[in-house]
Amino acid sequence: MSYYDVKSRAESWLNPEFDDETQSKIKELLEKDQDELKESFYKDLEFGTGGMRGIMGVGTNRINKYTLGKNTQGLSNYLKLKFPGEDLKAVIAYDCRKNSKELAKVVANVFSANGIKVFLFSELRPTPELSFAVKHLDCHCGIVLTASHNPPEYNGYKVYWQDGGQLVPPQDQEIVEEIGRLEYSEVKFQANEGLIELIDKEVDEAFVEASVKSGSFDTSQKNKDNLKIVFTSLHGTAIKLNPKVLEAAGYTNIHIVEEQAVPDGNFPTVESPNPEEPEALKMALEKAKEIDADIVIGTDPDGDRLGVAVKNLKGEMELLNGNQTMLVMTWFLLEQWKKQDRIKGREFVGSTIVSTPMLRVVTEDYGVQYKEGLTGFKWIAKMIKDNPGLDYIGGGEESFGFMVGDFVRDKDAATSTLLACEIAAQMKANGISFYEKLLELYKEYGLYKEELISLVKKGIDGAAQIKNMMVSLRDNPLTEIDGEKVVLVEDYQSSKAFHYDLAETKIETLDVPKSNVLIYYTENGTKVAARPSGTEPKIKFYISVNAPLDDVANYEEVEQQLSNKIAGIRSDLKLA
Repeated sequence: MSYYDVKSRAESWLNPEFDDETQSKIKELLEKDQDELKESFYKDLEFGTGGMRGIMGVGTNRINKYTLGKNTQGLSNYLKLKFPGEDLKAVIAYDCRKNSKELAKVVANVFSANGIKVFLFSELRPTPELSFAVKHLDCHCGIVLTASHNPPEYNGYKVYWQDGGQLVPPQDQEIVEEIGRLEYSEVKFQANEGLIELIDKEVDEAFVEASVKSGSFDTSQKNKDNLKIVFTSLHGTAIKLNPKVLEAAGYTNIHIVEEQAVPDGNFPTVESPNPEEPEALKMALEKAKEIDADIVIGTDPDGDRLGVAVKNLKGEMELLNGNQTMLVMTWFLLEQWKKQDRIKGREFVGSTIVSTPMLRVVTEDYGVQYKEGLTGFKWIAKMIKDNPGLDYIGGGEESFGFMVGDFVRDKDAATSTLLACEIAAQMKANGISFYEKLLELYKEYGLYKEELISLVKKGIDGAAQIKNMMVSLRDNPLTEIDGEKVVLVEDYQSSKAFHYDLAETKIETLDVPKSNVLIYYTENGTKVAARPSGTEPKIKFYISVNAPLDDVANYEEVEQQLSNKIAGIRSDLKLA
């Protein structure tokens, strides 16, 4: 888009339907900062894998009252088309980020101005509770104001449907089209306060009860008391819920990192509030060492993802990656279902195409179906919705998300925190650890090692670079990776799988929605996936390699061999 087109878009916001503060900021950009003006107006914010996230500020490519108001007006119009004559209801939650509370009220105002009953949480609440509340309150949709673990300047808007899962096709595109037909002058910002009801305790109690029911597995009170837990919410919303869930389940030996317990959108004690990063859990790990804790759990700002650290073979706290945590959790759930004689051939575990292949191996060994979808928990929620005759046991994704049972339809760090503690308590009582159980699984099923490489490419130029990288990978497909022949390429944009391990190339159709993802598989089971992030200015490469592990004592040696292999692949792909 040319500067003149951008300028024209910006000037369209200099009229009375936009408040004086907005107009003043736009005039300042027009006069002093053409680069920022272009970034703010060169496109409209788009829905990605986790909803809509962006930098807060003025403009069509920013999070502000007008972009969220327009989205909510479009969603209101869509709800009326889809549910004619029904008394429409929506529920809204928000996290600790700057402006989240104010933006949540803007969204509530627009819904109510359109005659839609609104349940608005009186204070910040974690995302899984919003997902739960949609079904619990029999709502047509739900909204949570959050930008997950993005930097402090971001905020976002995630839309949930009647089943408590996030929007999926075709609803997402239909709503985008409805929004696109609107002018900002058509947004109804004037609230009907009589239609806005504040909620809190009643939903909290119902969620805690459901969480304890789904995440508890006959751990004795003695073993619960014997588990020393360190928990940090990293200045986020999980402080409102996770300790309550643990206490309701009977865990009392909980040590909270008080310096990070106060919700704060500036995230003052961490560079990034991301539990995937060991640095974010530094204070929790230090506290664990000080009190000789058994397990450390940290959650992201909206309380849907969790990082788990446990003692390794040297007795040192080690942060597990999302694949490792997911493997132990899934194994434990499968084992419990087996003990209870609940596996009847109509159960399934759900995950994503960029998660560890080992999860399929473990799941199918228990005689349970394994289903795989695109990146994002909305696809796991869709699996549940699309398979009413199957029982969902649990599942997760490599990016530190897990969901136990289907009472929530999004990743749920509250119930997953309880599940992690149940596993740790029972393993400790059996004379092993969470970590040692992981190594036992590696010995039984093979040692799988994964690594994620994220390349940050910001702004207009960055978006073009990411696009060109994906085009190059398609136009010049890899035939070898680290000396191994490529035998299968899955292109989710064209919905085609190319098999090269046969006398002639065989092409199959991928029965999943289109997505800008490429996955390569080699003859030795190496897997490399490439995908642009749907919510951040990044392109991500996921590498998975594996090797047999004949003895737990050889873990470090085999793990190092796989690390060297990944280094070679990074070098091959110029990602080093």
